[in-house]
Amino acid sequence: MTSSVSSPGSQFLSLHLLETLVAVLPVRDENGAPKSIVYGGAERHMITSQARRRAERVHTRNRANAGVGALAGRGTGTRTREWALITARELTSEHGWEREEAVRTARAVIEATGLKFGDPGKKTVANLTKVLLFAPSDAGARIAAHIEEQAGTVRPWADEYTAAQAAAAASAKKKTARKGAAAQEEPPGADGAEGGTESGAAAGASAADAKLPALPAATRAAVLTALAPRDAIDIALYGRFLAEIADSPNVDGAVQSSHAFTVHEAEQVDDFYAAADDAKLDRKRNPKPAEKTNALDFLDAADDAGAGMTGYQSLITGTFYRHAVLDRLRLRRNLRAAGMSEEEAEEASVAAEAEFVTAFVDAFPEAKKNSTASTGSLPALVLAFEGERPYNYAAAFQNPIDENPVGGGGEGPAGPAAVRRLLKHHAFVSGRRPDIKAGRVLTYDPQIDELLGTLKDTGALTVTSAEELTA
Repeated sequence: MTSSVSSPGSQFLSLHLLETLVAVLPVRDENGAPKSIVYGGAERHMITSQARRRAERVHTRNRANAGVGALAGRGTGTRTREWALITARELTSEHGWEREEAVRTARAVIEATGLKFGDPGKKTVANLTKVLLFAPSDAGARIAAHIEEQAGTVRPWADEYTAAQAAAAASAKKKTARKGAAAQEEPPGADGAEGGTESGAAAGASAADAKLPALPAATRAAVLTALAPRDAIDIALYGRFLAEIADSPNVDGAVQSSHAFTVHEAEQVDDFYAAADDAKLDRKRNPKPAEKTNALDFLDAADDAGAGMTGYQSLITGTFYRHAVLDRLRLRRNLRAAGMSEEEAEEASVAAEAEFVTAFVDAFPEAKKNSTASTGSLPALVLAFEGERPYNYAAAFQNPIDENPVGGGGEGPAGPAAVRRLLKHHAFVSGRRPDIKAGRVLTYDPQIDELLGTLKDTGALTVTSAEELTA
């Protein structure tokens, strides 16, 4: 089947970026250590694509909501487990509902649509969905507006639904208690030990399989419409997957992102820190006369010695390579599938591409930002070009850069060496792939800018702004 969706230029926009980071920790593993991979026989530090994608997505959303950039004023999405609470807040603030009824009704409506919620017995998760749901930011307001409009139907349904849930839970609890008592009367053994597990599972199944009143068709349709991607540009860009509601559309994102890794071997330091206790220091600077009432009172002075808290934190330094690609055709298809006309999808796609490039260049994960100022980093080089397929240039750094002096057999500092390698790789590939065109490079480093002036046949035109990276 031939698509009627148009796409300017080539289908794929490939972006490649080199950035040097000093004493930072943008991501970490479950033990608080920097993430790493082994590539080319050497350990490299890694910044995961998930961390980068979220930083870029939030950067895009915040600019759009603030009326800044190419997507100013356009719809964006929110990824959260709190849709029932968001809907309840709208019912309370905009429609005058009591909070308890609002929360109970919102949860019932969304749960009956197909989303699973946390254990009702645990207040911290009772009103949170079990999975994160990426939906348009106004979804809660839309659901609340429908509930208010159809309150005459939804209110009695919600009362019946919650009553049926409570009855099913009580019945399951009694059944579990009876089976547990029967199991205790049996002689101890393997069968008796397993009986408690089976009865617990059966009780859980009974509660889950309880016959609950179906959500009115009009309300279910309204919830599905509210949760559908609609005009949320970032959902079209980054995609979403929702398995729990079969008839709610999943979106195959138009952006592909790679993990960033250092172009040289990993360099890590475990930094010892000592945090001062202000009250201690104030007592030491401004001692007050003390009445000695005990010969051992002098030992209390030891409590004012030393730091208030000490510890270690891992920090990494290095020049990272990262890559992303935008599928322009997929972006337009996603927007058309969300209900835009061809003209609307084209206009939105051009704006989304410009904002995606800006986010790729400017956004940065915010972990440890206050103690490392990592979000102030700017790329050493950004390379952008078009093609009929994605191109990943990670192979240019399979051999880790040796930062020893050039005269000593090394390549010198990693930043300039990585630029030379990347552009040499691009020129080589471009000469063998006729679909690659419109190469452009951007740098924020004056030393790299001077280096670009000395390089020949890079296959790319030097530009001075992120806006010029995309055609």
